[in-house]
Amino acid sequence: MKNIKFIITLFLVVSFSTLSVAQQRKADKDTAAWRYEIEAVQTGVQGTYLIKVWSYSKKPDVAIDQAKKNAIHGIIFKGFTGISGVPGQSPLANSLNLEDEKADFFKPFFKDGGDYMKYVSLSNDGAVAAEDRMKMGKEYKIGVIVAVNITNLRKDLEKAGVIKSLSSGF
Repeated sequence: MKNIKFIITLFLVVSFSTLSVAQQRKADKDTAAWRYEIEAVQTGVQGTYLIKVWSYSKKPDVAIDQAKKNAIHGIIFKGFTGISGVPGQSPLANSLNLEDEKADFFKPFFKDGGDYMKYVSLSNDGAVAAEDRMKMGKEYKIGVIVAVNITNLRKDLEKAGVIKSLSSGF
């Protein structure tokens, strides 16, 4: 009897861990395409952007999980347009090829649990409003409000030699 319980428990543990690895691979695949949109929400506290990140995935949970990674990627490489009363921001990177040129920096930076996590937090604790969850064909478009500490992100990217400092001139 104990052996049967042990085998069942072992089977369940292996099944759930395999499921979580498969889900993480799916999340990485969705993120690798960097399909997202960013829009200004409101002015955050000094040195912080409060933005809404729209991520795409076949599973809503995956899109929510990837919102932080997409937010940091967008701040560095895309920037965002402003809305009434909230200014837009240019991307931190000046080069369109920076991600490829500095791949040795960005691959570990954007890995799951990577350094990008130091600069971002979900301002709504991952809760998604009904109007921010849209079914589009076979996938979802999920909007999540994210706070990004742009001051520390810029400082650390400058220190690592990834971007030039604002005072370095043109």
